[in-house]
Amino acid sequence: MVDSERGRRRKYCKQSCRQRAYEQRTLTEGTAIPADALILTPSEVAELGDRMFALRCAAEDLSTALAEGEDASALTQMAADLVEAARDAERLR
Repeated sequence: MVDSERGRRRKYCKQSCRQRAYEQRTLTEGTAIPADALILTPSEVAELGDRMFALRCAAEDLSTALAEGEDASALTQMAADLVEAARDAERLR
């Protein structure tokens, strides 16, 4: 048996992740905020909203281009833009 197979599996990838989880737990202790809540600043919420809006616009643009029979190269570029917008939108911070 290899040493890495012994004992409990790690819950956190790094000490810094463990520290952030501890800080999150202690900040929400004794409040009505659920322990699994994600806390964002107002500016982070606004940025997330902007990214979601850009994602919806990219999807609508692609849908319109498909309906209008746009050429394959334009559709390929629009699909790539949509994927990039989705990647950007899934970033929380």
